[in-house]
Amino acid sequence: MANNSLRILQVMRAPVGGLFRHVADLTRTLAERGHEIGIVVDESGDAQSDAKLATIAPFAALGIHRFSIPRLLGPQDITTPYKIRALAKSLRADILHGHGAKGGFGARLARIGRKQARAVYTPHGGALHFDPRSLSGGAFMTIERTLLRLTDALIFESRYAQTTFASHVSPPHGRQEVIHNGLAEAEFIPINPNPDAADFAFVGELRTLKGIDLIVEALAPLKAPDGRPASIIMAGDGPDAAALRDRIGQMGLTDRVRLAGIRPAREIFASGRCVLVPSRAESLPYVVMEAAAAGRPVIATDVGGIGEIFGPTSQSLIAPEDSAPLKDAMAAFLADPASFESEAEARREFVHSRFSLTRMVDEIEALYQSLTI
Repeated sequence: MANNSLRILQVMRAPVGGLFRHVADLTRTLAERGHEIGIVVDESGDAQSDAKLATIAPFAALGIHRFSIPRLLGPQDITTPYKIRALAKSLRADILHGHGAKGGFGARLARIGRKQARAVYTPHGGALHFDPRSLSGGAFMTIERTLLRLTDALIFESRYAQTTFASHVSPPHGRQEVIHNGLAEAEFIPINPNPDAADFAFVGELRTLKGIDLIVEALAPLKAPDGRPASIIMAGDGPDAAALRDRIGQMGLTDRVRLAGIRPAREIFASGRCVLVPSRAESLPYVVMEAAAAGRPVIATDVGGIGEIFGPTSQSLIAPEDSAPLKDAMAAFLADPASFESEAEARREFVHSRFSLTRMVDEIEALYQSLTI
């Protein structure tokens, strides 16, 4: 083990979505560099979350520890930080890195009385999606402002997240950095669509926040230049899956929409010729980075940090909350896929130069090291 190796606790509520992808990549790479990593996660779980945690268990030399971390505020938010603090003391943790609102809450409260440990917080969207003018949003922002005094460094995965935090919570006065998420080199291998690929593809959580209702509305009237009705494959699961199936049936789109369940993103990229990401809100979605790295055309909304991924092609982003611009963009792809393919290649080169896993871990590791000097 290197002389400057660190003992790091990564704290999150649940192993889901891009947040877990980020923690998993960070854990593997830091462990390979000689650091000792521990994971703190909510004690509730299912077979899917257990399987995800099992994939990073070999890299978690400090173990995977489960405590009660409720999704909303509850009495466990008083007791669990004390348990995390006791764990950090027993493990002699140098860094407590909280991910997401609840992970950040637990990690930073656990820092109280632990002068030798440093607390790092990455919001990953989380509470930043709440309207600060609402009752619940105002409460979350007040908590975030209070916790800033216990925060040694803030990491934002996008400039959008940094700006939103400053406007919704408070401009941070301490250490803060924008460190974009990154992809492994193998993910930049281009993918060509299968011969029987659908016209479009969607990969993500099946919930209205992701614009899945807009997809079926936009798809309904679309036809390819040869008169064939346009088709799509949709992969994922979520709270609005049943409503989506009902809507597909009501609109008579059963033969044109294939629901594939939870599948690997790159598999679905090969099963559709153009990737759709019509989200109503995002921070820095991995699926956009992954599709761009694979060289696939992407139609996405201008929300969150997506423009940072699109870079020189950001003029192609469409307005959210409306099926009309989505339908127009999908129709444009059907009419002239070659222009979308050309743009996709330019986007792939841009993402390759700025969104690598090595760069992401280098910058986070350097921040950790600077805090412990």
